[in-house]
Amino acid sequence: PLDLLDVDDALDSDERLIRDTVREFVGDKILPNIAHWFESGEIPSRELGRQLGELGLLGMHLDGYGCAGASATAYGVACRELEYGDSGLRSFVSVQGSLAMFPIHAYGSDEQKQTWLPAMARGEAIGCFGLTEWDAGSEPGGMRTVARPDGDGYVIDGSKAWITNGGVADVAIVWAHVVEPGGSAIKSGTDVRGFVVPTTTPGFRARNIERKMSLRASVTSELILEDCRVPASAMLPGVRGMRGPLSCLSEARYGIVWGALGAARACYEAALEYAKTRVMFDKPIAAFQLTQEKLVNMALELQKGQLVANRLGALKDAGAILPQHVSVGKLNNVREALAICREARTILGASGITLEYPVIRHMNNLESVLTYEGTSEVHTLILGQAITGINAFA
Repeated sequence: PLDLLDVDDALDSDERLIRDTVREFVGDKILPNIAHWFESGEIPSRELGRQLGELGLLGMHLDGYGCAGASATAYGVACRELEYGDSGLRSFVSVQGSLAMFPIHAYGSDEQKQTWLPAMARGEAIGCFGLTEWDAGSEPGGMRTVARPDGDGYVIDGSKAWITNGGVADVAIVWAHVVEPGGSAIKSGTDVRGFVVPTTTPGFRARNIERKMSLRASVTSELILEDCRVPASAMLPGVRGMRGPLSCLSEARYGIVWGALGAARACYEAALEYAKTRVMFDKPIAAFQLTQEKLVNMALELQKGQLVANRLGALKDAGAILPQHVSVGKLNNVREALAICREARTILGASGITLEYPVIRHMNNLESVLTYEGTSEVHTLILGQAITGINAFA
């Protein structure tokens, strides 16, 4: 009842092994604890980082430096099974591998790669990605963070907001406008560069964002850089301009395409089981036509979303994936996953708002997933431009 089209039959033996291994890890280590972590707003990031590293899930789609070099589809399957546990868990892995390790792997110097990637792959060093600011989200080129040349290095000033892993990170990939002393940032983003900044650097500090109602089992922080001086060797030498951070976002968005389906499946399973055991008018509510219609519609959207994810995995493994392909998956799968979770809540009734079931937790988490890594509006306009050839952003 969970895979009406036998979509997972398309997975190869390695991908199935990863699916089963991550599913077992989530069942043993995450599900017994996640409701408590969500309720308390705490998560043992260091411990989980090491465990995820031992499983080879951190930077698993990268080659070398202790990374597994797995297929894009295998990475997607891992994201799906991780988010079955919680969006915060998948976010940890996405940020570590796609937003922190990927730019070092793709654009870093040999020294940067050797210094950070092996430790990050083992989960001994945690990374974060500093792009978004309080006033620069969907328009990242409008960031105010600047890096000014100073002797044989740079001085970075600015702040970043909504940064996953920020408060527990050992290293931050910070994006900033490079400007001359006394100059101001160029809004076009052509002067944007990335810097590998150890979080022990003087002038760098993080402040965790509290009182969240979503992604509570995840560390979300503000990064503050005040006269933060880094050597010239901290700059990522292999990329200039907004192409750098946007390519990282495409990597992370791909994982979301798969991950959202895991959250949706968890809610669908909970609703299906509840419907078969909750008796009303002397029969289980699964026997009512309206309930069956809800379950069927949920199952159909799960299957369609999985077909989209599988297609993107094939494109990515073939080196043919484009940003608009990822936008199709992010826009559709997150939107439909959230709708599935909301429908599941109606089947569970009042029980659906408690942490005894995973539904309200996944619903709240997906409200964040809906808007991070590109809002629905942004992905709609990316696809609108692909369809019409007209840029509606400017």
